[in-house]
Amino acid sequence: MPEVDLKVMSTHSREEKSVTIIGAGLAGCEAAWQAAQRGVQVFLYEMKPQRFSPAHENPNLAELVCSNSLRAARIDSAVGLLKEEMRRLGSLIMQAADATAVPAGAALAVDRNRFAAWITKKIEQHPAITVRRQELCTLPAAKAYHPLIVAAGPLASAELASALQRITGTEHLAFYDAIAPIVAAESLDMQVLYRKSRWNEETAGDYLNCPLNREQYQRFVAELVAAEKVPLKSFEEVRYFEGCLPVEVMAQRGPETLRFGPLKPVGLAHPHSGERFYAVVQLRAENAGQSAYNLVGLQTKLTYSEQKRVFRLLPGLEQAEFLRLGSIHRNTFVCAPAVLQEDLSLRVAPHVYVAGQLAGVEGYVESAAAGLLAGINASRKALGQAFSAPPAASAHAALLRHLNQSDPAHFQPSNINFSLFVPLAGRIPKKQRGILRAQAALAAVDAWQHQLLEETNIKAFQ
Repeated sequence: MPEVDLKVMSTHSREEKSVTIIGAGLAGCEAAWQAAQRGVQVFLYEMKPQRFSPAHENPNLAELVCSNSLRAARIDSAVGLLKEEMRRLGSLIMQAADATAVPAGAALAVDRNRFAAWITKKIEQHPAITVRRQELCTLPAAKAYHPLIVAAGPLASAELASALQRITGTEHLAFYDAIAPIVAAESLDMQVLYRKSRWNEETAGDYLNCPLNREQYQRFVAELVAAEKVPLKSFEEVRYFEGCLPVEVMAQRGPETLRFGPLKPVGLAHPHSGERFYAVVQLRAENAGQSAYNLVGLQTKLTYSEQKRVFRLLPGLEQAEFLRLGSIHRNTFVCAPAVLQEDLSLRVAPHVYVAGQLAGVEGYVESAAAGLLAGINASRKALGQAFSAPPAASAHAALLRHLNQSDPAHFQPSNINFSLFVPLAGRIPKKQRGILRAQAALAAVDAWQHQLLEETNIKAFQ
């Protein structure tokens, strides 16, 4: 999207048309960028560094607290297509991800510190964005030319969640998201680990792989199940998101569960010997210098001492130095099909928008995409323009369908996936479906973006 020169706008018009955003995570930053790029003044509130949630520690905006991966990069995958749509819609988050990417095979992963710093600099330097480092525990008044976006994230404070609950009149649902440990590269035994990306037939790869034989795997699973876990508080309900289960919960579902999940050995034969293994743990680089690695899929709620003991049972990790231990935190979200309209605004308060994981999407990319849509929609409302829905074939529309058309009685957050898309017509071979969806979606998104820019008259601000 073209940069906006706000010097050509009058002070009066800037004050009349504004958007207030609570929360400067991925969704909040993306929403702020989209609104500001459309010539709307943005007031972005962020409670850090005055107050940190249990999962945050970096004062920068857009901090990644779980994995550093934005998942699959190929556009014939649902999440890869969503990312490409975001690029074409001028996404700040995607610009940052591409600028701070680290090797991750067929996935897009970032150096989390550089990523957050990059976004923080862009947001703070934008002439139409005012960042206010203070916590809001109530919802400011919102009206047609001054809409509000609530993007406080899945760890929204109890006060803010209560304020939102009072408006919606519905109860919030909660699930629990677990974080995987990070280890120092220099503490790993590279005589045991080998480098390879899944299905990569060449010797080099972006992942480190920890091979296990049957005995090693069975011992690891037994110790996971028996290890001491962090107990839930008396008021907490066990309600995990199925796409990010703690590894010990998966292990409790059966002795072979992990071999068909995060420890799947398929496509990871040793690049030199050709040896195949009973199970494989993959480690993904956390930064560009590859000095730290994330234990892929081993998110956990084991106690810190038990994490060190159990994960050091893995071959090659006997002397592992843990730079970050796994943890578990509570996530909050609204029952979207009951409380949100198609444009992500509240049914009972149409000038208030909900974005990010708080809206009921799951994952970094999905949260940023929801922020992108909320930023576009709120800025259009501030400018007196009607809602413009993303094209039906797009991944963005698929996300909105999940939020709007799911059964409220059984609503749960979801990552983007092709089951949310409009069905393809005719019988199409499975291998061709992804690319056909991508072609249709991207052509439609390009046309939609052109329409949005023309309607907002962005060219007048070049």
